[in-house]
Amino acid sequence: MKNCIVIGGGIIGLCSAYYLKKEGHHVTIIDKSNLDSGASYVNAGYITPSHIIPLAAPGMMAKGIKWMFNSNSPFYMKPRLDVDFIKWAWQFNKSATKANVEKAIPLIKDINILSRELYLDILTSGDLGDFQLERNGLLMLYKTEKEGNHEKEVAKRAQDMQLAVKELSAEQLHQLQPNLSKEILGAVHYECDAHTTPTEFMAKMKDYLLKRDVVFKTNEEVTDFTIEKDKITGLQTNKDTYKADEFVLASGSWSQKIAKRLQLKISIQAGKGYRIDVSRETPVLLPAILMEAKVAVTPMKGFTRFAGTMELAGINNTIRKGRVATIATAASNYYNNFTISENEKSDAQYGFRPVSPDGLPYIGKTERLKNLTIATGHAMMGWSLGPATGKLVSEIISDKEKSMEVGGFNPSRRF
Repeated sequence: MKNCIVIGGGIIGLCSAYYLKKEGHHVTIIDKSNLDSGASYVNAGYITPSHIIPLAAPGMMAKGIKWMFNSNSPFYMKPRLDVDFIKWAWQFNKSATKANVEKAIPLIKDINILSRELYLDILTSGDLGDFQLERNGLLMLYKTEKEGNHEKEVAKRAQDMQLAVKELSAEQLHQLQPNLSKEILGAVHYECDAHTTPTEFMAKMKDYLLKRDVVFKTNEEVTDFTIEKDKITGLQTNKDTYKADEFVLASGSWSQKIAKRLQLKISIQAGKGYRIDVSRETPVLLPAILMEAKVAVTPMKGFTRFAGTMELAGINNTIRKGRVATIATAASNYYNNFTISENEKSDAQYGFRPVSPDGLPYIGKTERLKNLTIATGHAMMGWSLGPATGKLVSEIISDKEKSMEVGGFNPSRRF
């Protein structure tokens, strides 16, 4: 049994703690927040084997530059003289090649499928009791031939990789999901995907861990580390000092800042996303992505969530009302006779997703520190990949055979 400290209490941190505890380790989770907000609570709840194309794909940097001066655009990069951002942007552009995408596709598919099966295992185990886990697939709704043709190419790749996917005509789509705008030409239905309610899952996971004697240290910020030779022996927070045998860095968008204290170079930018929850009846029956608007829609337990945008503007607490309005407008444009109210918009929340330059997460040991495992950089796939990442972290620390090859997620990889 090892004494493990997990830095970060989001979906990746909690799932790491869950599987480490299953292996019999003692676990302490340290987080600078109260563990009731952030990306793990405001995401779309998707479990997406279909999302096989990484964010760093050809043409994305050109879109980012095109949208750079429009703060309401789906992919907004705020121009700023920040060394870390400039380095990241250079690495992102360098990674956004066809060759790198081809290398990433099987990795993304395999870890997503592993995670989807682990979500099901958690449900059937009864550890967390009952929670929403529905495999109704994901609709990619398109209004233009351009977006439709693009998604059909992705669908073909998904089919070639044995993922369940169908192309739907407008008529077939309206049978599955009525009350859609007549402007929608059709959809790609990724039947391989599933969805959850993040707030429900997080609450039940925290409750489970607390009952299994996992120690939670909330509202504590890591300030320094004690290092001897090639190992971390302890860490300091703004409140206390802790020692452990193994450390897991799962702090999402704050991981780069903490890594710098360890003299490690981990390239990450915070991608802010927003969500609007509607707790009344809506036309939404199935999870969907409104393709032209880049907005995700999910029927959750007790409400419907509208989420979206990728805002690379550093870690800041500003809610850009224009971005929230863009999400609301998209909902009205795709669903008939539906409008998000001003009160619902005013209750919008946001979270920061940790984006690596090549669109792949960092999962694994570092070269310099033998007892540090990195688990961050998942971008929009953090929720989808939570259980798989946690399982891999526990296998790495427990020196067990890994559920999949993790070399492509090496935290020390160069861009």
